[in-house]
Amino acid sequence: MSILALDLGTRTGWALVDSDGNISSGVVEFKQDRWHGGGMRFLRFRSWLDEVYHLAGRFDQLFYEQVRRHAGTDASHLYGGWLAILEVWCEQNSVAYAGVPVGTIKCHATGKGNAPKDAMIAAAKAKGFSPTDDNEADAIAILLWAIETQGGAQ
Repeated sequence: MSILALDLGTRTGWALVDSDGNISSGVVEFKQDRWHGGGMRFLRFRSWLDEVYHLAGRFDQLFYEQVRRHAGTDASHLYGGWLAILEVWCEQNSVAYAGVPVGTIKCHATGKGNAPKDAMIAAAKAKGFSPTDDNEADAIAILLWAIETQGGAQ
């Protein structure tokens, strides 16, 4: 079973386990620039999902960091946009998807539900990964949670 895990944001962290058990991860940026309309970042996100889906030979499940509180209005609006695109994309491609609460991810990775970013990076490194930043570390943590808990199904 192949799984994609995402930490949604302008810098989206991702981690993928393929059907052979190989794990890859990284960060992709969806910044807005002054030459494009506000919706272009969401179109790029959707295109990126298509690309990963095809390059990976598809994936069966997608898990994402379920954020319930944002530092600012802009962050909240952007998260809602990425989440809407993600849910529609998953429905169109018959990919099962679920959000994983932030505290669940942090507690599984570090033992503390309110672990800081550096602790998440250290936890990923302790498992043998080399995350670029906290976004990739979070995606790795989501993926490991999904693998180790079968996506929350016991």
